[in-house]
Amino acid sequence: MGRKSSKSKRNKRKNSKKKSKSSKEHSNSHHKSKKHGNKMNDLQSVASAIKRGDIRKIVWLSGAGISVSAGIPDFRTKGTGLYSRLEKYELPRPECTFDIEYFKKKPEAFFDLAKTLLPGEHVPTRTHMFLKLLSDKGLLHRTYTQNIDGLERLAGVPEHKIVEAHGSFAKSYCVNCKAQYDNDAMRSAILKNEIPHCKKCGGLAKPGIVFFGESLPKRFHKMHRSDMKSCDLLIVAGTSLRVQPFSELPRIVKGVPRLLINRECVGEGGHNGFDFDSKHTQDVLALGNCDDVVSKLAELLGWTEELEARCPPRRERKPSFVENVVDSVVDTLERGMKALKVF
Repeated sequence: MGRKSSKSKRNKRKNSKKKSKSSKEHSNSHHKSKKHGNKMNDLQSVASAIKRGDIRKIVWLSGAGISVSAGIPDFRTKGTGLYSRLEKYELPRPECTFDIEYFKKKPEAFFDLAKTLLPGEHVPTRTHMFLKLLSDKGLLHRTYTQNIDGLERLAGVPEHKIVEAHGSFAKSYCVNCKAQYDNDAMRSAILKNEIPHCKKCGGLAKPGIVFFGESLPKRFHKMHRSDMKSCDLLIVAGTSLRVQPFSELPRIVKGVPRLLINRECVGEGGHNGFDFDSKHTQDVLALGNCDDVVSKLAELLGWTEELEARCPPRRERKPSFVENVVDSVVDTLERGMKALKVF
């Protein structure tokens, strides 16, 4: 009788383990199906997933495109980008502005450009305020930015949620002896078109912006891999994805939706690049101005009033003198060609 009782208990324990295992597998499969979901192909499907609560941990990657409407030009747009204003320096290539070895020899180009990028000269854009809104709603896990303008901080995004992958103007130091350099003195030198030098060793001083040839901040290396692997939505906005290792971050993210908000399609091809065309893709492409796209997303989420309350009034941009002259010339040419019956 005792043996039967013991055997019966063992069977019960086995059945209990099977049920527990089955329950665990069901839970895991439910989590996976929720994580992978159905195909996403537009902003509406992204908004729907957020509203359902399927998305709760967003990682956001930003480039210069999110700051253009703040009056800060991007780097590479021909004619208007920041690199275009450096032609007078006859650089071997525009990127030399941010090359540490070139900077040591000819720092003038960088300090000319630095005036345009100084924090305090610009206000956050609608995209920055949308980031703040995501943070306030507990949906923003982290934002990684290539920008050095500090507008995420100014928008009110908590510092622990920001990773400034390419550094910032928050600190300055000597390139030679690495001693800290007074930030107010750095700002003053930049505004006066002066080249700052270390008071200890006389070496060149520079803001804490990461140049080509320098290591990215420890915070970036410490956090990026775990953040990319744990998020349930990745948003990439306003970047050409040309500068490594930042450009490789989207490729770490697997099995969850990835939304690209940009004026052009980037980051396709190669290992785990964006794929906007396959049958079961969860990659979504939203082409256009960043502010316009996030305004549309806010509308789909029912957050328009909340976003508007955080944003300064949208001012209509007046055409520049050059644009007016060009428009006038084009109009004159068109009228002349019509008079000649060219078209």
